[in-house]
Amino acid sequence: MTTTASATPRTALLRWQFDLAWSLFEYHLERLEPEDFLREPGPLCWTVRRSPEGTWVPDWADTEPDPVPVPTVAWLTWHIGWWWSVTLDHARGHTPRERTDITWPGEGRATVEWLRGLRLDWLAVLDDLTDADLDTTAPFPWPDDPAFTKAHMLAWVNAELMKNAAEIGQLRLLRAAS
Repeated sequence: MTTTASATPRTALLRWQFDLAWSLFEYHLERLEPEDFLREPGPLCWTVRRSPEGTWVPDWADTEPDPVPVPTVAWLTWHIGWWWSVTLDHARGHTPRERTDITWPGEGRATVEWLRGLRLDWLAVLDDLTDADLDTTAPFPWPDDPAFTKAHMLAWVNAELMKNAAEIGQLRLLRAAS
């Protein structure tokens, strides 16, 4: 007798993939030390720096430099907060914030909790989606291009999170091994 696995809804598959990416990220988040955040692993780095007003400002270039600077954990965590906040704005139908409106909380627990809060916000968005919603045009990062659906947007978030988690993990491991 042959058995057939029941079809997994696409929303469930994308949620499973997100949960997998998050679990890999959480492995590193819970092990980050304050000294991991601003450590510059090489001479050409992007990081976040205190402004005269006391807020953290990320290094940025509108055109990616060549060679590309190595990001610090601080810059990477700001970057995640930035793209995820803007994606959440789009997913909720809100006017997206500007990059300069996304402020990094600082090294240590404040940033880890900020990222965990964004995860909870994202889960609320995921829990409201149906498979039919996945076929609608993505509002971000390809605005109004019918070739890209909300399913593409969710897959992009999963891939971006996985990539950034790997970068943070590698930087954390290098610092711990030095």
